[in-house]
Amino acid sequence: METPKIFEKEYRFCLILWEHEPISRVDLAKLCEEQLGWKTTTTYTVVKRLCDRGVLKNDNSIITSLITKEQAQSAEIDGFVEEKFEGSLPAFLAAFTRKQKFSDNDLDELQKMIDRARKGGTK
Repeated sequence: METPKIFEKEYRFCLILWEHEPISRVDLAKLCEEQLGWKTTTTYTVVKRLCDRGVLKNDNSIITSLITKEQAQSAEIDGFVEEKFEGSLPAFLAAFTRKQKFSDNDLDELQKMIDRARKGGTK
């Protein structure tokens, strides 16, 4: 199943949800007012929209996510690489690393990811 698209303002909303879920619709609206400056009606509209797209579940006004933060991030990166780099991960990485400075720890973590990918692992 393809991960539904989450737009930028929706993603900021989801960050709040992921941190506090499961959460009541009322409490979520209060957090969104405090952190995003949203009116209650805006929060409820976003909840409905994301429920309709299969991102959230509203069960008796208790809101939970149906996709994880990691799934949303992966889908966004996949779309970005496809759109901007014609699906080429090496082209994306070349552009990303061109001006980056990496610590030894960063490089060690990247190497571990490469090693896991070579072995067919994902974590």
